[in-house]
Amino acid sequence: MLRVAVCVSGGGTNLQAILDAIEGGTVTNAQVVSVISNNPGAYALERARRHGIEGICVSPKQFGSRGEFNRAFLEKLDGCEPDLVVLAGFLVVLPEMMVRKYKNRIINIHPSLIPSFCGTGYYGLKVHEGALARGVKVTGATVHFVDEGTDTGPILLQQPVMVRQDDTPQSLQRRVMEEAEWKILPRAIDLIANGKVHVEGGKAVIRWEETPAPVDGE
Repeated sequence: MLRVAVCVSGGGTNLQAILDAIEGGTVTNAQVVSVISNNPGAYALERARRHGIEGICVSPKQFGSRGEFNRAFLEKLDGCEPDLVVLAGFLVVLPEMMVRKYKNRIINIHPSLIPSFCGTGYYGLKVHEGALARGVKVTGATVHFVDEGTDTGPILLQQPVMVRQDDTPQSLQRRVMEEAEWKILPRAIDLIANGKVHVEGGKAVIRWEETPAPVDGE
């Protein structure tokens, strides 16, 4: 059983999608063992409580320096003994020591088709504002492994979403969540939990189910 720790800063809609998928059986061989937030007011912690999952808050405001926060955060994460760390709307730059320790065991959901509208400064509504300002016709979401860069790790899954002429950043954000994020993040966890993903040569390789060969005469 894959032990999953979910890190989130806000409402936790992606967390809810994961929990629903596990309870509905579309994600198998995985369980969320802990939800960690940097924000004491994050509704994601309430979602965790309602599902009987440990909710942990580690806020930078509790510490005198970023280094102290990083060490405390990593200590809490280690205490959960996760096999996989999922960043589901987590607005904190991970310390390098954590990325190194959990190499190829951290995934992130980003609300665009990487490499478009990603990297430093692109988060939340800013991603969708950038997409609309550029006039793209297709956007979407990406699940990728986390490395030392910003949105630069191996891409695992992507899902496109059409942009409408009357879209606002808010309407586009909502549709990207509904049509892409809430689908591919649980799917990525299921693939990892069932041993169908590995990283090779800086790329995520997926072993999809093989399609049976047609029987003669059919």
